[in-house]
Amino acid sequence: MPEEQAQERTEEATPRRREEARRRGQVVKSRELSSLAILSTGFLSLIFLSFIFFQQFIFITKFSFSSFNLEIADLDYFFHFFKICTKSLLKFLFPYLGLLVISAVVIYLLQTGGGVWATETLGFKFDRLNPVEGFKRLFSLVSLFELLKSLTKLIIIVGIAYWVLSQKFGTIIKLLGQNSYHLLLALKVLFQELMTKMLFILAFLAILDWLYNRWDVERKLRMTRQELKEELKQTEGDPWIKAKIRQKQREMSRQRMLAEVPKADVVITNPEHYAVALKYELGKMSAPVVVAKGLDHLAQKIKEIAMSHGIPIYEDPPLAQILYKKVEVGEIIPQDLYQAVAKVLAYVYKLKKRGAKHA
Repeated sequence: MPEEQAQERTEEATPRRREEARRRGQVVKSRELSSLAILSTGFLSLIFLSFIFFQQFIFITKFSFSSFNLEIADLDYFFHFFKICTKSLLKFLFPYLGLLVISAVVIYLLQTGGGVWATETLGFKFDRLNPVEGFKRLFSLVSLFELLKSLTKLIIIVGIAYWVLSQKFGTIIKLLGQNSYHLLLALKVLFQELMTKMLFILAFLAILDWLYNRWDVERKLRMTRQELKEELKQTEGDPWIKAKIRQKQREMSRQRMLAEVPKADVVITNPEHYAVALKYELGKMSAPVVVAKGLDHLAQKIKEIAMSHGIPIYEDPPLAQILYKKVEVGEIIPQDLYQAVAKVLAYVYKLKKRGAKHA
């Protein structure tokens, strides 16, 4: 039981996991929503382009019955006849098909947030040729669910069509004796009513399908705690390795700092705990600079290096503590400490002059 619970997908998907899923094409997409968009565009296009459609339809019909002559029909005549009919038909089909393509592209971009180029799914995989795996996919729960969705939608569409047509059955019978213009006009009204009611139902189904797909994708993207830990290691690095790197960086920084101690003019100490090494070059520096500082063990190390290189060590506990706390390595001392440090440097310079005279 503990192992099963540890493998439960209880964690929200990270941005990296979402990006990887997006590259695989695993985004929220609803086929029903795409179908609805294309169907709606086709329906509205037929309404707005119906005049052009009927105009071209009547033209093709009249041209076919009035111009076609079997007595003079040969290959060139057939080509000429076919060319005129096709050209007239394309005047309607081009804008209609163009709107359908635009609708399909727009709904795809809206659903996928700008489009998805899933290179991983485009690659050839031998598993797809495996008939056993193919049968498993064919009879899987996902395939069964998609089949039930399609059957439900088909039943609803047939039911709506039967309901509308049964109500208009008497009107349809009366149209049988009407001329073609009135017949087409009445069929257009009937078609609009049928499609409007159908689209409302399909829109409701499409919204439900999109919400289900969104929930399903989020469910599949959820992570176990172990997966989350592994990803954090990959993205942010192993904490143990990061700690080792920081430790190495501190050691290298400390070695560079200790290498500057022999260049110092004086080391100010609080005998046991603090040590601050100062350097001052007259005419080159505006104020003394802290070249090294340390606490406890590091302070003792600074003092050892200073003594081995003959650097004066000056004991001033308050000054050593305040320099350690207020000034970082490589920074000049603050102005309020000029006077205290000047006394120390003056003392150091006196020691150097005495040493020079004795030498």
